[in-house]
Amino acid sequence: MEIIKVTTNEHQQMANSIRHSVFVLEQGVSAKLEFDGKDESSELYLLYSNEQTTATCRVRETSDGLKIERFAVLKEFRNKNFGAKLLERIVLDCKKTKKRVYLNAQESVVNFYAKYGFVVCSEKFYEADIPHFQMELA
Repeated sequence: MEIIKVTTNEHQQMANSIRHSVFVLEQGVSAKLEFDGKDESSELYLLYSNEQTTATCRVRETSDGLKIERFAVLKEFRNKNFGAKLLERIVLDCKKTKKRVYLNAQESVVNFYAKYGFVVCSEKFYEADIPHFQMELA
């Protein structure tokens, strides 16, 4: 298992492919909403296993701190520790900055993020017609 930061167009295409599969095809999020033009101002991560890309995420600095976004694991790799390894790496990198770290978690994965120190800090809200909660790293 290898986690890299995206630095090439080829890696960007791989990350986009994962996000398209998970968010657009699987969850029905519009491609226009998913690919919002904010990747250029973000740090993107890509997880490989046996030379296959399995997961991706981006971290973007906002006025509220570092926001973890677009966290996606391909369906066939879920519940196999890929998401956990990617999140552990991202949290480790973010903690070095001493800035607030937060994310908008889909309701179905709140417990996943809670295992890694995130706590709910908002009421339920909807993004792309999917229920979410804002969570921050405690």
